[in-house]
Amino acid sequence: MSAPTLAAAPEASSPVAAAYARLTEVFPGVRIEELGPGDPLPGGSGWVTAAELARGGAELDSFLDWDDAQVLKDYGTRARPDVVASFGLHRYAWPACLLVTMPWFLHRRVPRFPAERVAFQRALGRMAVRTGEFACLADDPLADHPDARVVADEHALREEVRAAVAEHLEPLLGAFGPRMRRRGRALWGMATDEIVEGLWYIAHLLGEEGRGMSELEQLLPGATQPYVGAAGFRSLTGPAGESLATRDRASCCMFYTLRPEDTCVTCPRTCDADRVARLGEAASS
Repeated sequence: MSAPTLAAAPEASSPVAAAYARLTEVFPGVRIEELGPGDPLPGGSGWVTAAELARGGAELDSFLDWDDAQVLKDYGTRARPDVVASFGLHRYAWPACLLVTMPWFLHRRVPRFPAERVAFQRALGRMAVRTGEFACLADDPLADHPDARVVADEHALREEVRAAVAEHLEPLLGAFGPRMRRRGRALWGMATDEIVEGLWYIAHLLGEEGRGMSELEQLLPGATQPYVGAAGFRSLTGPAGESLATRDRASCCMFYTLRPEDTCVTCPRTCDADRVARLGEAASS
């Protein structure tokens, strides 16, 4: 079934357009389209708004039905309902965090996206957003833009990133949490992981993995409520003496419930020897 046609972005040079275009260039699996002030968020044909997910009910049931079916298709078995909900939140939150972190990483601009301004078409990897206010630094070329809000320094801008992601995710965590059988700390640990692992991966594709890791360590050093845990990068030594970057997740993605022998490379259950073998193999290929 074809997706509805979205209106073209009202401004080709909007404050965040270049960041979203660059994201799609290096990772075509995510495409973000900006809506004009009067354009409604798309609906039907697989689209769901973040606000609908946050309300729970039938919209969230339908959203998670897709994950349930996908698990059965991919692994030949059904997952527990809490695992299905965990997968569903991950598949939404990973690209949703990039709505905020990509403009910050590339252009030092931090947009705000209440749940009412975002729609998601998971099967096509598309997001539709209505942009508005953004935070930036005083030396930003768009500091005099009518939607700009200038903050004092990089520290203040990092606070804006944390606040913007929390504003968007908090209502969704409230809806997904009971289905995941998780509460406060566990949910915000998952939010920490989505921020870190999403931008870390994209920074690698951009050829800026080192800077990405450094920025994330400053963004999430630990003890930055409501987030739980830190970016937490560390280095392992590969078989040829090379440095291999890794981290330990603050939350569990629950994949081990499907494949106990095949844990994620950043899972605390995965020992360093296995990480070295898998990371070294990935690097050589």
